[in-house]
Amino acid sequence: MSRNAWRVTAAATLAATLLTTTAACSGDGDEKKTTADGTPEVKPLKWGECQAPTTAQGGGQAPPKDWECATLDVPLDYAKPEGETIPIGLIRAKARDQKNRLGSLVFNFGGPGDSGMATLPSAAEEFEALRARYDLVSFDPRGVGTSAPVLCASDRQLDAYYAEDGSPDTPQEEKTFTDAGKEYVEACEKNSGKLLPHVGTENAARDLDRIRQALGDEKLNYFGISYGTELGGVYAHLFPKNVGRAVFDAVVDPTQTSEEGALGQAKGFQLALDNFAQDCVDRGDECALQGSSVKEIEAGIIKLQKDLAAKPIPGIGDRKLTESLATNGIALALYSQELWPLLEQGLDEAQGGQGQLLMALSDSLSGRDEQGRYSNLGAANIAINCRDSKDRYTLEQTKAKLPAFRAASPVFGDMLGWGMLGCTDWPVPGTWETPDVSAPGSEPILVIGNTGDPATPYEGARKMVERLGPGVGVELTYKGEGHGAYNSGDPCVQGAVNTYLLEGKPPATGTVCTAAPSDPTTPTLPSEPSELQG
Repeated sequence: MSRNAWRVTAAATLAATLLTTTAACSGDGDEKKTTADGTPEVKPLKWGECQAPTTAQGGGQAPPKDWECATLDVPLDYAKPEGETIPIGLIRAKARDQKNRLGSLVFNFGGPGDSGMATLPSAAEEFEALRARYDLVSFDPRGVGTSAPVLCASDRQLDAYYAEDGSPDTPQEEKTFTDAGKEYVEACEKNSGKLLPHVGTENAARDLDRIRQALGDEKLNYFGISYGTELGGVYAHLFPKNVGRAVFDAVVDPTQTSEEGALGQAKGFQLALDNFAQDCVDRGDECALQGSSVKEIEAGIIKLQKDLAAKPIPGIGDRKLTESLATNGIALALYSQELWPLLEQGLDEAQGGQGQLLMALSDSLSGRDEQGRYSNLGAANIAINCRDSKDRYTLEQTKAKLPAFRAASPVFGDMLGWGMLGCTDWPVPGTWETPDVSAPGSEPILVIGNTGDPATPYEGARKMVERLGPGVGVELTYKGEGHGAYNSGDPCVQGAVNTYLLEGKPPATGTVCTAAPSDPTTPTLPSEPSELQG
């Protein structure tokens, strides 16, 4: 369920606005120069005008005219470096102070499956201090957006797939659930079978080093968020001497299996929901939800889930809000404290029989736009995760684990527990039990954990520091809410990050930043909603 926090905020903007108003591979027969590792020599990039994001990227407006785009060809299979290639799409905004330019700062916003080409321009205001001396650069990783996107089911099939009961209670419901999963996997194999063995984080890390070379940078300066921290850790392991100044924010725990990661998310989302409910209790009559305690408010949410399982309610257009769609909408709104007012409103309306707002939030999480078109976020997410992880769980194993998931979260446990079956029928084997992120000899990497993060629980930051190895990871704690820390706007966090990236001075390891008390209000809606993705 990892998603980048910048795109999530844009997603909620569309949700509120709704209520108020396969890529080509090429074989090049020409003789190519090669590098020391046997891969073709990387040529300088040819930058040009950017187009509006494609449907696969999530759609939306073209970036401002001062942004540039380029394509880098990389080997489809690094074991056959002279063979077929796939395109990797890139975007950049040049540093404003060219005289004192430090180089490029490359972003990965997470997912896996998020389009960096679509996200970075919409998030660029957050990084204006860094653009002073860095070219801001991002990319669509292989399998994502414009970079040989993985394609699975049709838009119509996805509408049905996401609405399916994600927490089956009877043998017939279990069969319907598992059959739907098999059909989805079959669609992925049919439409993207050639690509599936070659997506995954190790290949994306190798692509990242070729991006560094094509940018002309001796070392990779990097800002990874959420899954982007895992990609950054794998890169640091493969290329420790090529790491420049790097920041990992909203850190994926590199020590966890997929089961442990899902259970950690259940606990993380439950903690975020508890904090949301406590805020509601603290505001008393100002909160629209019924209940004078956290337990009572959450009992109302659980009752809503059960009611929707028995009888869906009107959503957007002719679609109905099901239990699964409602749960996804609730999860989306917990990615950022700024979205709590929309969650409160959406729950209140759904308890009154109207599911439009929760459905809009759910659509945002799954990458569905107003025209009913899906980005390839979901397809890329499962393809990359299943290529990475060796874990394949049987129905019996999954059912045996459900009590632990339900204990971790009465609201999200079932959905995340049943999600363990996602890779069961995947046609390509996984790569690892857990990723190797040890990076002896790397420059310091600033690792930020948020104590209230629902999607990448705080403990993952400490585990990442330990696995990076002595003298590499520098831990910073943010005591706040939401997914990520830098995007919170907290001056302590942003000051530490900016000082390191701009001046090369990391904070003392163990530094703690504490969020100022906040009073969430309804998010201000721009006149033109940003494009969005989950």
